[in-house]
Amino acid sequence: MKIQEAVEVCVTKKYVTFEGTATRSEFWWFILFVLVVDVLLSAISRPLAHLFVLGMLCPQLAVAARRLHDIGRSGWMMLIGLIPLVGAIVLIALWAREGKTPATPT
Repeated sequence: MKIQEAVEVCVTKKYVTFEGTATRSEFWWFILFVLVVDVLLSAISRPLAHLFVLGMLCPQLAVAARRLHDIGRSGWMMLIGLIPLVGAIVLIALWAREGKTPATPT
């Protein structure tokens, strides 16, 4: 999956869909998109960047939950991220694992 496809799926088709799965590429491309746009908007206007991040909060949570479903975990595992430092490391390790969804050939 390419970045354009990942953004399209996460923003238009599955904006708040917590059911189903998300491939590694879909998850990481979308996270990269949000990060890059946030950095660019921060250079222009902080309030605009904050509005963008707020608007992307639901799709980020949804794709993160679908990514955890792909590796056989519950979306509620995201709550482990509330544990300072260790939680974020564990989540990144989980999101990076190979999932059950077969990768599509490029």
